[in-house]
Amino acid sequence: MSVFRSIVTAAALATVATPALAQQEVVWWDFLSGGDGVRMAALIDRFNEEHPDINIDATTLEWGVPFYTRIRTSTAVGEGPDIMTYHLSRVPLALDEGVLSEITAEDLANAGLTTNDFYERSIAAASSDDGTLHAVPFDVHSVVLYYNRDMLEGTNYLDADGNLTGMDSLESFEAAMAALVENGVTEPLSYATADAGTTYRVFYTLFSQMGGELITDGEVLAGDNADKAVQAIEIMARWRENGWVPEQTEYPASVALFTSGRSPFHWNGVWEVPTMTDLAASGELSFDWGAVQIPALMGQLGTWADSHAFAIPQEDQPMDPEKRAAVMTVIGWMSQNSLSWAEAGHVPAFRSVAESDDFRAMEPNATYAALVETVAYDPRSQIAGVASPLYDAVQNLIVPAVDGFVTPQQAIDQMKTDLQRLIR
Repeated sequence: MSVFRSIVTAAALATVATPALAQQEVVWWDFLSGGDGVRMAALIDRFNEEHPDINIDATTLEWGVPFYTRIRTSTAVGEGPDIMTYHLSRVPLALDEGVLSEITAEDLANAGLTTNDFYERSIAAASSDDGTLHAVPFDVHSVVLYYNRDMLEGTNYLDADGNLTGMDSLESFEAAMAALVENGVTEPLSYATADAGTTYRVFYTLFSQMGGELITDGEVLAGDNADKAVQAIEIMARWRENGWVPEQTEYPASVALFTSGRSPFHWNGVWEVPTMTDLAASGELSFDWGAVQIPALMGQLGTWADSHAFAIPQEDQPMDPEKRAAVMTVIGWMSQNSLSWAEAGHVPAFRSVAESDDFRAMEPNATYAALVETVAYDPRSQIAGVASPLYDAVQNLIVPAVDGFVTPQQAIDQMKTDLQRLIR
């Protein structure tokens, strides 16, 4: 045998003995920008480094309606991603459109997960009415109450450890705002009063704490729910009339009212925790601050919330089993490594991370983490959820009612009529 043939034969045998590692390419779409986008990119890089057999090919698309429209159209022609981020509030509409694949017990096993690994309300929001799972929750993000400890120093609203106290009812919360005004504070509570999203989250929190249901068996504001909705708007309008909240204020200005030390209270999402943390670290925030879950102002705990989740598009051709196993490996790894995601203010949906010592040392997240047990997700309806007709109704009707251009009753009557027309 020639030397050349010997070399060729040896190379062939080596190839048989040590086959090339096949790599699964997982096409990923998300809508994450800003700090969320940076954190997710870092997680994806870590995953790819740790998994030479799987590569996440990630693309970030525009948040909101453009993202969900792209999902719907791409899925219809079989050109969707292998995995995508999704808001749980959009799951009912997605199920109506048929764009989400079922996530089976076998899928979860491939990810090293079970439904018991997640909080009950999040799993319910990720499932159809019959309990079929269609997404895996990644976090819980809600509105919380930020507060300025320095401005509250010497009042009855801080305990000996500097924690917010004495606000367990609407009356006590309003009494605190009135007392602050008497002491020269203008606009003691800031939130984005001109923004439909923020206005909805404040409204829905108050409404939910009254036990309200926006949509019941396909009926908008059935029974006494309309009265509860009117009451929620009346409360918000009273805050404006008393000068306790700023009028027609856009989102950035509402945050600035708090960070500049003008408003001792700020009602906003947990996603602003990194803003406060970064400003404090740089010395640009001149006061000590904290954040707690929204107190039980209306008799019971309840807080507007949504969740980022992972979902798999439903397409005519079933996904290759090896590809699907790779996708579930991605989802399982992301769940188990979600502590860094919590740095964005979120509460991990994966219980073992949320209940870990590392997360319990993360403040203020650990202080408000109990809200996962009482969160109020959007109603299960095709007209609700992120960037939905429900938000349009808030902008067109509830915001003007809070500002005094129409009465709360007029706003709710019109909202009920408009939304009912949209329910099929």
